[in-house]
Amino acid sequence: MATETASPAVGFRSERGAILASLMLSTGLIALDSTIIATAVLTITDTLGGFAMFPWLFSIYLLAQAVTVPIYGKLADMIGRKPVILFGIATFAVGSLLCGLATSMVALIAFRAIQGIGAGAIQPMTMVIAGDLYTLAERAKVQGYLAGVWASSAVLGPLLGGLFADHLSWRWIFLINLPLCAVAAAMLVRNFSESAVRGTARIDYLGAILLTVGAGALILALLEGGQAWEWTSPVSLALFVGSVAVLIVFAFVELRTANPILPLWIFTRRIVIASSTVSLLVGAVVLGLTSYVPTFAQGVLGTSALVAGLTVGGLTLGWPLAATLSGRLYLRWGFRISGLAGSSLAVLGCASTLLVGPASSPWQIAASCFLIGAGMGLVASPTLIAAQASAEWHERGVVTSANMFARSLGSALGVALFGAIVNAGITDPDHPSAGELAHGIHLVFLAMLIMAVVMLVAAATMPGRTHAASTVGAP
Repeated sequence: MATETASPAVGFRSERGAILASLMLSTGLIALDSTIIATAVLTITDTLGGFAMFPWLFSIYLLAQAVTVPIYGKLADMIGRKPVILFGIATFAVGSLLCGLATSMVALIAFRAIQGIGAGAIQPMTMVIAGDLYTLAERAKVQGYLAGVWASSAVLGPLLGGLFADHLSWRWIFLINLPLCAVAAAMLVRNFSESAVRGTARIDYLGAILLTVGAGALILALLEGGQAWEWTSPVSLALFVGSVAVLIVFAFVELRTANPILPLWIFTRRIVIASSTVSLLVGAVVLGLTSYVPTFAQGVLGTSALVAGLTVGGLTLGWPLAATLSGRLYLRWGFRISGLAGSSLAVLGCASTLLVGPASSPWQIAASCFLIGAGMGLVASPTLIAAQASAEWHERGVVTSANMFARSLGSALGVALFGAIVNAGITDPDHPSAGELAHGIHLVFLAMLIMAVVMLVAAATMPGRTHAASTVGAP
């Protein structure tokens, strides 16, 4: 078995600690903004009005982020990582400033889209730069740090949002990003130097437009179907049919383009397909946990909002802990064993949620979430690292972005599927009884178990050895 790892990527100066700190700060910014406004919605709508439109504050951010990720991945492989992530930070800062100055709900929604466009560059670039800068042996620990930032943000986001809304102003939810963006950008400018070979090929503008429209329509249909409009409504059907048609045209265009924005070869590599499948299922399962475990704790067990939030905190504790330790596992036994171990833990954790009932303790749910989080840490990071390690420098941005896009798509699928499942199990959605709510959410837990089993199958197709380590490094 090949246990030797390659040297850090050529073309980078040695200030890796400062670069990692800036990557963690950048990751924290976009992770916080996914959740920080949740507890400030009522305060925002009291000022701006438009309460019926507030779900779009979440949807537009996630939508803009998801559809731009593949485009940024290709650009990073063409012009380098540094200009892409700096552009993302700058765009995110502009969006944050505009959000903080917004005078209407429509304007705030539009400015959240600008934030999302910036976040779409930051999210994959942190992973790509970590893949370039750190050896295979080091990368699991680094991915654990980044996963820890996401986990901490999931807990801190609603708390900080409530504090700003109650004691300062909801506008500081966005304005606080400006000095943090400045620090992150300054640290990257000062410490991150890359000597990437700049591509001279023409950018595939048509492919970028088609991918944005097609993927955007699909994710929008999944996010808003059954909520903003009925699944069988003309709007919903038009979005689904239109997205499929545009994506088919996109595939034909990419086959005939010399430098496609999303090379279709990624769909022919087993390791990339397996990694992206795992990522898609991770996105769906995590969405199910974070959305419905607190609801179950409050609506069925009768806990406070704080305790309900702490129950799902088990997920955010187990994930980074396992991700940090996963390197020892995949370096010794290979990516497949690590993936199988992680997905098996996720299956066990999801199965244990079916045993939760009205008489259960919140600690029992927290233990299930911890088990699932530990499983995710052992399967999500190693499968991404395996895909990165199988790619050359000029392919790594596309490969990483495909993985990140799959997770966003999985979250959107989770929103649609789990929402439909819960609604099907509840006869009075306006005033559901505890029994109804328990039944509906148990159906979600069952769906999560099925997804975890599929994840186990996908993990079984990962490579069994770490031979891909030899490809790590810049040109």
